[in-house]
Amino acid sequence: MKRVAIVTGGVRGIGLGVSRALLEEGFSVAACGTKSADAVEDTVRGLRGEGGELHYVQASVASADDRARLLDEVRARFGALHVLVNNAGIAPRVRADLLEATEASFDEVVGVNLKGPYFLTQAAARWMIDQKKASPTWRGCIINVSSVSATFASPARGEYCISKAGISMATQLWAARLGEFDIPAYEVRPGIVATDMTSGVKEKYDRLIAGGLLVQPRWGTIGDVGRAIAMLARGDLPYSTGQVIMVDGGMAVQRL
Repeated sequence: MKRVAIVTGGVRGIGLGVSRALLEEGFSVAACGTKSADAVEDTVRGLRGEGGELHYVQASVASADDRARLLDEVRARFGALHVLVNNAGIAPRVRADLLEATEASFDEVVGVNLKGPYFLTQAAARWMIDQKKASPTWRGCIINVSSVSATFASPARGEYCISKAGISMATQLWAARLGEFDIPAYEVRPGIVATDMTSGVKEKYDRLIAGGLLVQPRWGTIGDVGRAIAMLARGDLPYSTGQVIMVDGGMAVQRL
């Protein structure tokens, strides 16, 4: 039986790169997103040509009902779950200074970026534990996609930074809780990656990259992040639970 992965936000941006990389590894992938199946039909068709089996589920991780339905559909379609990639995330609708940011924006961003994956992981982990108890040869992991914004402060999008810092701690928590079942939890922390989310600030980051912001002076790609996650999903770092994998072109390297 093929191994099965869920990729939230799996048909756009970084999630698209993750789904593609896992399909190339031979995984069966359940990708979810908030758009209708008709709206993502072309993308899904392209992914299905990558080699593995892809199933699309319209679901928002911010909704408890949608999270339950996502897992129900994976159980009905594949009968198993080995890897959960918590990738879905949103930026604030408006970049607002900390002194002006609204509670509504905070609730929306944290609901998708932190609360949703926290409780999706809870439900998925219970299923993973049951599978591990039923078959000692079963192996799986949790992979959380965060951002360099977990530690780099951006006062014009505080809710986003807080949500990613929370995901970083959630990774530590799940690593500690699931250790007894040998289910690793990892954090992948991308830097400046070319996606639709970053397209609006391209000029700003082009300028910063040209000025030496990164050790490797280029934008990251969704393929860069996808390959890092495929490595973890394969089980290449089985003795490294709780670790952060930086995919940031050396952005976090301290230099004089």
